[in-house]
Amino acid sequence: MNRAQLKRSSILRMALSGAETINQDEHEESFILRAVRIAAVVALYWFVSITMVFLNNFLLDNRDLEAPLFITFYQCAVTVGLCWLMQLLAKMCPGVVDFPSVKFDLKTSREVLPLSFVFIGMITFNNLCLKFVGVAFYTVSRSLSTVFNVLFSFIILKQTTSMHALICCGIIMGGFWLGVDQEGLAGSLSWSGVFFGVLASASVSLNAIYTKKVMPAVDGSIWKLCFYNNINACILFLPLILVFGEVGRVASFSRLTDLSFWGMMTLGGVFGFAIGYVTGLQIKFTSPLTHNVSGTAKACVQTVIAVVYNSTSKSLLWWTSNMMVLGGSSAYTFVKSREMQKTAHRGPQDSAKEKLLPGEKENPGV
Repeated sequence: MNRAQLKRSSILRMALSGAETINQDEHEESFILRAVRIAAVVALYWFVSITMVFLNNFLLDNRDLEAPLFITFYQCAVTVGLCWLMQLLAKMCPGVVDFPSVKFDLKTSREVLPLSFVFIGMITFNNLCLKFVGVAFYTVSRSLSTVFNVLFSFIILKQTTSMHALICCGIIMGGFWLGVDQEGLAGSLSWSGVFFGVLASASVSLNAIYTKKVMPAVDGSIWKLCFYNNINACILFLPLILVFGEVGRVASFSRLTDLSFWGMMTLGGVFGFAIGYVTGLQIKFTSPLTHNVSGTAKACVQTVIAVVYNSTSKSLLWWTSNMMVLGGSSAYTFVKSREMQKTAHRGPQDSAKEKLLPGEKENPGV
């Protein structure tokens, strides 16, 4: 009897230890798969983002076609076409492609219109900045978006910012001015590029603020917003192209019938559409904080690639300016993330007390 009980207990022990081993193996396998999936998504984001910047720089640097507004207009038109295509594919393959059904509504288009004015300013100034400064100095030249975020949040939303976040903004501004100084000493500074970079930074911040206000009009769908924004942009770009005389330049362009030129233009539009998808994908598989850190690291690698590709030598202070901008941006993201966590864990009584303090407002996680 004792032998039988011992035999049963040993079998039970072996079965339990085997189950624990299987569970541990499954856990390790799921962790490895998740890590590989995250690495693949981050790599995809880096590839699409870096390729898009270099591709846009190639298109805008074409001395035979001085038509940045037309190039931007065409990319918006490609995005609208891709939205229609993705909607069609979602209907044909509902289990494979996930894309909302979008039908043009004039009322919704009018509600999105204020954001569209900011949107065309953002993409136009971004492209003009890239055209004049190149890829290497692009990160520094439009690095003030975080500073404008703080400024516009205070002016428009009446939201204050912590001292730690302001210190981070000070580091970014210091890096910006040091970078401008070093580009000037190297003889490669474009004041036009710096001017458009500052305007692009301001537009990026305004775009983030107005996007929050407009989202209810498109049922909170970022893809519907993308569809209406780009349709409005296509319409708004037409008079601008006429006013700035780009119609004649495009008509007299020698490669107007060259399929390879239109192929590159279309590819630029495809990457412009894809960056929205991979950005959402990276946030989904990681977190907003990780996405911002990844974007900062990507900008650093992008700068190094541009310097190596153009075979240029930069001073130590020039690289320091880049590190100050990227370090300040990363620190700001970390500070805002910690502040959001503290706000989320704060009790209702603490929140009520805080509301009684004059001038105290909750900071946005932007």
